[in-house]
Amino acid sequence: AHESFENEETAKLMNEKFINIKVDREERPDLDYVFQKSLSILTGAQGGWPLSMFLDENGVPFTGGTYFPPKEIQGRPDFKKVLNNVHSVYNENREKILSQAPQVKEIFSKINQRSAVLNQPLEPFVEKIINYLDEKNGSFKGAPKFPQFYLFDAMFYFYLKTDKENYLKPVETLLSNLCSKGIYDHIDGGISRYAVDEKWIIPHFEKMLYDNIQFIDLLTKFYQKTKNNYFKNKLLQSINFLNKEFKNSENLYGSAFDADSEGIEGKYYIWSYQELKNILEEDFKFFENIYDISETGNFEGNNILVEKKLISNDNEYKLNQLKVKLADVRKKRIKPFFDDKSQTDLNSYILQVLLKASVNLNDEKLKNETIETIKVLNQKLSKKIIHCYENKEIETFLEDYVYYALLMVTIYEINADNNSLDKSIQIMNDAWELFFNKETELFQKNIVKDNDLFVSPLDLNDSNIPNGNSIFLLISNKLYSITNDKIWFDRNEILKKSFHQVINSYYSQMFSFIKTLDICDNNLSFTFNGSKDAIKEFQNYLQKEYLGIATFVYQLNNDAKPNVIVCKNQTCSNKLSSINEVVEYLRKSV
Repeated sequence: AHESFENEETAKLMNEKFINIKVDREERPDLDYVFQKSLSILTGAQGGWPLSMFLDENGVPFTGGTYFPPKEIQGRPDFKKVLNNVHSVYNENREKILSQAPQVKEIFSKINQRSAVLNQPLEPFVEKIINYLDEKNGSFKGAPKFPQFYLFDAMFYFYLKTDKENYLKPVETLLSNLCSKGIYDHIDGGISRYAVDEKWIIPHFEKMLYDNIQFIDLLTKFYQKTKNNYFKNKLLQSINFLNKEFKNSENLYGSAFDADSEGIEGKYYIWSYQELKNILEEDFKFFENIYDISETGNFEGNNILVEKKLISNDNEYKLNQLKVKLADVRKKRIKPFFDDKSQTDLNSYILQVLLKASVNLNDEKLKNETIETIKVLNQKLSKKIIHCYENKEIETFLEDYVYYALLMVTIYEINADNNSLDKSIQIMNDAWELFFNKETELFQKNIVKDNDLFVSPLDLNDSNIPNGNSIFLLISNKLYSITNDKIWFDRNEILKKSFHQVINSYYSQMFSFIKTLDICDNNLSFTFNGSKDAIKEFQNYLQKEYLGIATFVYQLNNDAKPNVIVCKNQTCSNKLSSINEVVEYLRKSV
């Protein structure tokens, strides 16, 4: 979109006829939610970015659109024509446009329309969505292709719960395609935002932190279950990529890499056939046997690397040497622009995911590095929680609170750290006071009393990351199991009722809610008794299998014999003194 917004004639027109406000959607997710919904209400069009919304003098949208080119192409009007038309229409129909604002607000009020359902089985939603999936390529049918991790994370959860192969297969298909096709960066690791084709070969080369967090999280869970080294190698490479390339000068994680460099999309990532031959020399044939490369290429005469088949362990060492050689060449190219702004929600999320990965991989180095970065984040947020930090502080949103609280409670669950538990409780109490909308009994994205928009942004969709409402319930359920404080039980009941009332209308975009509600219905916890050292064996086994699904509770006592009590809802085991006893109890009762 640079060609439209950086056009001098267009800029002149915009400045003459409009008051222009540029919004970074990551800095103001509440505005992004409201404007994307407004576009759908006003025009029936699907949203996207870039987004140009035209507001009346009271800040209420009356029309808009996504990409407007500098010159008319494929039926899309040029931006200058759009600007002139909108200006004329508003001046000629001002009163009529102003009078439609109440209708827009009324439609917003009905977006989260409720049913009378207070509770319902959740697994049927998983069964229903399978019919819409691409059995061969993964994710939803058609193109462009987005990974939709929130759906497949929930599906894998239900596979672990039920052992049904038809829940495993879509996850395996998705990950196999993501790891082997052009959406994956085979040189450095990590994935691009989406693919423009249905086979995941040609990516939109932009790399987002939020996609890679969820990619790593799902890969970790999949590897833990399958122990397939192919996926472990992709997992390790992608973790290394984020820790090496996505860190900014403050040792926190930035937000994204642009798709283009030197004005050409993908230039940093693609290879000509001859270039690969020259670099790899006598190893070229070996490389060509693994990757689908040719003289004509698969992208504008060049090659995006795509695996012909899943790489075997025998080829891994030699292939890694060749990747290092290609990486050295690529480093000499001009890199895409790195948006280095750190967001609290995404930094908390990636650190929580890396902590879990360090447990599953038995990787103390990764765990220690992650804890060091958590210290940096804690220092940043020591006075107040803010959304992001660049040249200025941006005020906070629901996801900043709940993902930071999730990170804190995860530290407690892994390390029995009571200070982190106390911090999580405080953050969650603050979130309830700041973001809970008492009229709707749901959380809104921005602080209720500070809302400066024409409607309250009550977003219940899983979008870039799982929705803050479902994350709050996930943590609140844990806090009730840990503290037995009735305040968390009462909050859980309010939220569960609200979610069940809206989920039937929007289930395809609410799979994190479906998963969380099921976790609450099957509330599983492990309570550890004994000294910190003595319970290590129990921790190591159970955390690998159940961290994220169950709640880990600690009643440490240096004098007690180490044991574990397993509870599912209100039914608890006796004190179990060995791993074998725990495994047997789980097999029979859980």
